[in-house]
This record gives sequence, structure tokens and C-alpha cells, in this order.
Amino acid sequence: MFTIADRTQVRDHLLAHAETDDAIVGAAFTGSLAVGSEDRWSDTDLVLAVRGDLTTTLDRWTQWLYKELNAQHHWDLPAGASKIRVFLLPQWLEIDLTFAPEADFGPRGPQWQTLFGQEQPVDPFSPPDRNTLVGLLWHHALHARICIQRARWWQAEHWISAMRDHVITLASLRLGHPASYAKGAHLLPDELMASIEATLVKSISTSELNRALAATIAITTDELQRSVPELVTHIGPMLAELADETAETGQPAAPRPSHGQ
Repeated sequence: MFTIADRTQVRDHLLAHAETDDAIVGAAFTGSLAVGSEDRWSDTDLVLAVRGDLTTTLDRWTQWLYKELNAQHHWDLPAGASKIRVFLLPQWLEIDLTFAPEADFGPRGPQWQTLFGQEQPVDPFSPPDRNTLVGLLWHHALHARICIQRARWWQAEHWISAMRDHVITLASLRLGHPASYAKGAHLLPDELMASIEATLVKSISTSELNRALAATIAITTDELQRSVPELVTHIGPMLAELADETAETGQPAAPRPSHGQ
């Protein structure tokens, strides 16, 4: 793994290169570094304001990272008019470079530290949508139940685990914690996390998947009651029906499907 000295050296190299590139008219740190909360394991999030054609600058910087910093791989995240390119360097050093049009260079949240350039007024990032999360929760509960009935156990496990992730997101939103990528999970109340632990699937079997799904439906219903109580009147009884079906854990396992099914 990389050392703090390795990370600092790479950051210095990135900033020095940005200051000599005529197409780069601004730079800012985001993430934990921007607010002084980084630790030994933090990666580097750097936003670069680009004047002119974004693709040309992006391609030139990509070639430079492979040549000068020995990048091993990269991939992209969509970000509106900007492009986030994530690089893997030796020793597991991750660099997240956002290439933003000059007009879009500005803070969209509290984690921002301008290094040089002129900030522009931009809209903040939208939080995850509660209604979409509710929809995903009932959708995943239904499909987990169906997958168990079809003996598609690994797919059932996928839906149950996804439900757990969405419950964590919904609870984080309700309590004002970071909601994306479970970044606020460690801030949630201990009693809530203890109940969420019961949703973990411990083995791939009909009885265990039924148990885990029932536990997940229970915490889902509890969180819906706290986050969107107006919807529980409609969705709660239907989730309870699925939970009642999962209570029949003594039934024989369904036949394993063939690979071609």
C-alpha cells in the first residue's frame, strides 16, 4: 500500500503539472482533504477547471498520468458536463480527477478547497431521492421473494443485500448524515445497525434466505415508518404479506435450476 509520503508526492506532482498547463485555469481539492478530515488511507480528489475543449485536455492528461505517474488503469464516472476519471497508480494509490468546464468550476457541497482559479456559482449535488429509494425497497423485496421461490438463491441474495444498502441510505438521509456509498453508516445509531446486522445472509439456502429477507423487510418497514410515515399505510401491509410468506422456513428447498434456465 502507498505511504503518506507517496500520496503527498503525487499530489504535488499533479498540482505542478496543472499550474503549467494553459488549459487548466482552476484547481480545487474535494473530499476529506478539503475539510481536514483525511486519514492514512484517504485517496485524492482533485477538480480541474478546463478552458476550451474538455476532451482534448482529458486525453492529454490521461497520457501524462500513464507516462509520468505510471497509471495502471482508469475508468470514468458521468458528472453532467464534467468528466470524472478515476486512476489507479502503483501501490494502490487512487486519484479521482474531475475535469470541469470553466463555467462549472465551483463547490457543489461543503467538501471544497480552492487552490487557484475563480469559482463559479453552481447548483449543489442533489441528495438521493426518497421516493426512488422507497420504490427500490419494495421492488427488491418482491423480487427477492420471487427468486427464492424460483430457487435462484444468489439472485435472491443480491436483492436482499441491495435492500439493506437502501435502508442505510434512507436512514442517513433522515438523520442528516452523508447518504451516498454508505459514507454515513458509521454515524447511525448502534441499535439501528444492530438490527441491520441481522439482515446479513449467512448461507445460500432456502431457510436462511427466507430468514434474512424477513429481517430485511422488518427493518425496511421500521425505517419507512420513520422516514415516510405517510406511505406505510399503503406499503406496510403489502411488505407484511411478503414477510409472512418468508416465515415458512421449514419448507423443502426448491430444486436447483439448470444453468440454461
